[in-house]
Amino acid sequence: MLFFTAFNCLTLTDLLYFNISWLIITYSLNFYPTARKERFHTNLLKLFYLYVIYALSYFAFFGINSGRLQIPMKDLLNVLCCIYTLLTIYRILFYGYMDAYRKQGGDVVDVIVIGRDKNLKKIRAVFDDKLMGYNYLGYFDASPSTSPTYLGTLEDAYLYMLGNHVSQIYCTVSKLSEIELKQLIHFADNNFKKLKIIPDNKEVFTRAMSIELYDTVPVLNMRMLPLERSYSKLIKRIFDILFSLIVIVFILSWLTPLLCLLIKLDSPGPMFFKQQRNGVNKSVFWCHKFRTMTQSSTANTLMAVKNDVRVTRIGKLLRKTSIDELPQFIDVLLGHMSVVGPRPHMQYHTLQYENSVDKYLVRHWVKPGITGLAQIKGYRGEIITKADIVNRVRLDIFYVEKWSIYFDIRIIYLTVINSLRGEVNAY
Repeated sequence: MLFFTAFNCLTLTDLLYFNISWLIITYSLNFYPTARKERFHTNLLKLFYLYVIYALSYFAFFGINSGRLQIPMKDLLNVLCCIYTLLTIYRILFYGYMDAYRKQGGDVVDVIVIGRDKNLKKIRAVFDDKLMGYNYLGYFDASPSTSPTYLGTLEDAYLYMLGNHVSQIYCTVSKLSEIELKQLIHFADNNFKKLKIIPDNKEVFTRAMSIELYDTVPVLNMRMLPLERSYSKLIKRIFDILFSLIVIVFILSWLTPLLCLLIKLDSPGPMFFKQQRNGVNKSVFWCHKFRTMTQSSTANTLMAVKNDVRVTRIGKLLRKTSIDELPQFIDVLLGHMSVVGPRPHMQYHTLQYENSVDKYLVRHWVKPGITGLAQIKGYRGEIITKADIVNRVRLDIFYVEKWSIYFDIRIIYLTVINSLRGEVNAY
């Protein structure tokens, strides 16, 4: 490609910078070690982080050396896009090759399980996935069973492992005594077997949980959230600032004066409606909207219902299209809200639901959003039955636990689509 010729002026030192910075970033992100259970789609977020951070390093270099290296911005972008495209294709082909190879029986490890409990069925589902590359041989337990995968007691396991090519041992720690566990560790270390311990979960394990090491003491963090990571917060905040600035400059700048006139002509009162709501960590902030109702004493206790007499004529249109929420982009810019997140509730309802809805307060671990997963799934507006708020909270918690920048973009896209179609529950 012709634009590569512009890079002929790079010295050996320059090339070393690009390669060393790439290695440092990939090492920091733990990018190259690929676990057996990983797939291309499970690594998309890590790939995104790598591309963003390396792009900052890449453009910083050319910014610092702009006097010595006068390369057009177009060429810089073309080279970086070409590199990223080739790397993405390589990762897709790599995982595709590994999947095909394992389907044919390659890169397979033979595994057994010692100790049967409720986790056995779950881990079997992983072992039975041919793309993972596991060959499940069976399990050993003190309680006899007629199951075709039952291979005997713990004593039988030692003879079996010596007579068969067992690569990995998965041990349910609750089923073994301390002495038996130490014997198993000693056997595995002296017979070149990898031993993996399945801790006693007491039925409390969740997908949001992670294991942290305090010196040599393993500690279970029951709710490790993506947005607890500093770089995740930074990426989401940068996205919020850029997105809110675009909306404020290109939409609110001209729409606000127009709506001000229409709202004033439609009914007496202020242009904006502001209300104290609970944000991240239950902190209180002022949430702003275009006023869509007449002023009343029930504004802070009663949410809008179907055919609500308080809703003005222009208010019906604004609520139907969600245009009334646009001033909240100012709240996003101020840092009180995010573009995507659980919708903030008025303080009256927070006090009501935190005592009546299970895990309601989990949604307050992150900033509230202008839109969210619950909203695009139809759970918005009036809460008629308890199932409405329960399902809303369930979806909010799912978002909190599974956040990614891709998730945010998809929710924004579906929010726009729903607004153009007109929301059924927007009244």
